[in-house]
Amino acid sequence: MDNVKATVFVVDDDEAICKSLAMLIEGAGLNAQAYSSAQDFLDDYDPAIPGCLLLDVRMPGMNGLELQAELAKRRIHIPTIVITGHADVPMAVQTVKSGAMSFIEKPFGDKALLDDIRKAIALDAKSRRVQMQ
Repeated sequence: MDNVKATVFVVDDDEAICKSLAMLIEGAGLNAQAYSSAQDFLDDYDPAIPGCLLLDVRMPGMNGLELQAELAKRRIHIPTIVITGHADVPMAVQTVKSGAMSFIEKPFGDKALLDDIRKAIALDAKSRRVQMQ
């Protein structure tokens, strides 16, 4: 597992946002894998791959909050950064209570997002080291 490079899993129903986020992340030297729906992510995700989840809240079908709940139900713990263009305080509180480590409103700055992604990847690496002990 130590040889597997961390991946940022981007889940957003807006294809243009998925592509631009993947380009930003890859441009920063990180791996990115984009999904246009929560279900596509669940169908493809391998918990053995280290990384973090960059998750939109409002999506058709399973939304971001429902995906967080499903991951918890499956006992999958992946550091999650929630992004949204439709933020309000109750939503922010709910996402954090559901386990998100960060809540970012669109539009956001590249540096702030990449800083949060690096923190999330470091948190995941630390968690995996602890689990191996």
